[in-house]
Amino acid sequence: MTAASRPRSGPGRTYIGWRHKVVLPPPGPAPRRPAPADAETLSEEWIAGQLDSEKRTNRPLHFALVGLVLFALLCPLLWTLRILPGSLALGGVFACTAIAAPVVFALVQSRQVMAARLARAEERLAEERAERERALHEQQQEHARRYTEWQSAARAYEAQPRWYGMTVPPGTSAVLVVGGSDAGWSALLTTIGVSRLREGGDLTVVDLTGHAVARELVRLARRCAVEPRQWVLPADLPRMTLGTNLDAGQRARILSAVAAATGQLEGVDADETLLLRLLEVLGPDVGIARLIGGLRALVTPEGDAAEDDPALALLTEEERARVRKRCADDPGVRERAWALENRLSPFEAVGTRADDGAYAQVKIISTDRASGETAARVYGTYAVAALSELLETRAPEPASAGGRPPRARPDRTRSVVVCGAETLPAEEVDQVLTAAADGGVEVVLMFRTAAPAALQRFSEPDCLPVVMGQRGGAEEVARVVAEALRADGEGPQRLELHRLTEVIGEAVGGTVSEPDGAGAGQDVDDELFFPSPHTESGALIRNAAAAIAPLDLVRHVRSATAWGRATAQAAEIDTPVRADAEEGASVRTTGLDAESLRGLPSTAALVLTPHGPVLTDTNPGILTLSTATLATVEDSRNTGAGGDVGHSGATDGTTGGTDRRGSSERAPETGRPRIVPPDSTVRADTPEVSEKTDGSGVPETVGAADRLDPEQVPPNLGPPPERLDWRV
Repeated sequence: MTAASRPRSGPGRTYIGWRHKVVLPPPGPAPRRPAPADAETLSEEWIAGQLDSEKRTNRPLHFALVGLVLFALLCPLLWTLRILPGSLALGGVFACTAIAAPVVFALVQSRQVMAARLARAEERLAEERAERERALHEQQQEHARRYTEWQSAARAYEAQPRWYGMTVPPGTSAVLVVGGSDAGWSALLTTIGVSRLREGGDLTVVDLTGHAVARELVRLARRCAVEPRQWVLPADLPRMTLGTNLDAGQRARILSAVAAATGQLEGVDADETLLLRLLEVLGPDVGIARLIGGLRALVTPEGDAAEDDPALALLTEEERARVRKRCADDPGVRERAWALENRLSPFEAVGTRADDGAYAQVKIISTDRASGETAARVYGTYAVAALSELLETRAPEPASAGGRPPRARPDRTRSVVVCGAETLPAEEVDQVLTAAADGGVEVVLMFRTAAPAALQRFSEPDCLPVVMGQRGGAEEVARVVAEALRADGEGPQRLELHRLTEVIGEAVGGTVSEPDGAGAGQDVDDELFFPSPHTESGALIRNAAAAIAPLDLVRHVRSATAWGRATAQAAEIDTPVRADAEEGASVRTTGLDAESLRGLPSTAALVLTPHGPVLTDTNPGILTLSTATLATVEDSRNTGAGGDVGHSGATDGTTGGTDRRGSSERAPETGRPRIVPPDSTVRADTPEVSEKTDGSGVPETVGAADRLDPEQVPPNLGPPPERLDWRV
């Protein structure tokens, strides 16, 4: 397994942007509290009806009883009036009494029956009332449980990050970016720089655009107390030692590639052979100026001393004779030497006024805007070819004082970014990709146009294709993207584009690539003329730093870069939505057709991941938002946090299965994602050609002690916690 195919831990991740994703779905409205039913009692109407029915039933008995009472009173009255004899009157009274006794008994019994009926009705209502109260108590207990779950889900929904880091997948050795503007490339380059500055990794940038797309990266590095080493070609060729400390074969290949960069490829092998012979004669460490003198010696006749020729004056008579003797058997050597001299003459001053060569963590090689496209192609070919040879070199590290090996960071990640790779010859693109894969170095190639060298590698398993806004050739890029999706079994998709991506892209625009002081309301920065050895906080600026704390990095991005300042001003666009509120119209959908690719904002990037296309925002200022996190979507899904009440979780089918790279491995399940700080070991200054060896010094991600049940969100008992800072 090569160094590039080894899965990296948290500190070794390379971020290329941020992905807007709501992992936990909204829990919906809060469950309603069950209301008690109206209390049921015996209604007055029902009681009155029952009594009225009893009265109607007993009315004949009441009439009979009244009649008997009247007749019993009439009999004594008639006896006093001497109408009836006393015996008959007394018999009539007894007779009425005997008849009235059962009537009275029947009326009393009817009243008791009615009272018992009313009592039974009261008891039935009491039982029903008790049953309803018991059911209401159970419903309230269930409501309390559901409301506790809803509160936990609502807090998790409101506190979850909305912007997740988009990293280069493990096993990827190259990132191919097709399309994009200067602003988009500046954002992507700064985001990659954030990855390397955070962990103390090594970053080399080759900017062939001539538009200073690395300006924001330089500002961020200086604010982080890291001084980038910059070379602007051709003015800084004398200060640059790149490609001068290699062996003869490597230097010959580099210089022959430079000679062929003008478009004449038929004599590359012959040029390399001629240069190799000259290096054999003059020495492998000879300067290019003396090498050009050797070419001039082949063109000059043997008897011509050419005392007024400064190139020949660099060689002795003996060296000229040896050069002519070594290369005399080469047919057409004079014409070839003349052509090589003309093509290599711009590089004769390389390394003549080089500095001490101390290690620099961030190195930027750029071309002057006034040089032109052809010069950018030649200088870029030299820089990329030399870097390719450096990546393939496995030179032993020199020992320090006392014979001990120098302290180096074996776990440091090295990245090489080439902006404007479409100007390079296709052979150099192949060479740098091969060297990066073999040397365990991440390489990012940015193509302004839909170059065939990039499109034909979209289906390679160790390359990560990234598509940004297209100016021309959008149809060809859309066709290649559609073919890649069909190869992965994916159909046409609609991707979500956040409004913040559009707003920031329009707000920043081309200001990030304008010269200092050219923007509206900007003054000329004194740092251009009087660079300070300290940052604003008083920290000493050095060539390298071991690591930058995440919160310090957030503060530096916000204050030092135009992306951070613009994002901080537009932060209200990404205000978190309450769980019981509706999402605003902050997200719109876009397609993968040619028209959609043309309309992508400057910082939007379509990343063709192994699990499908993902729309990413390369704006480094997103890191400063309270809703942003350095964890990825896969990290968040593997924490085991559940979704809304009644849902089985926030996972989907994109996290498992076999990807287009043929790997069926899934990310290890961990607890709550923790961004482990990188190793704080101080790295000593080492040469640029230091070898990255395998080491076990990379700290592993530590999971939570008690893993959460992936099927539910645990209730949060007690007062609500403080809002978590998801950026760390």
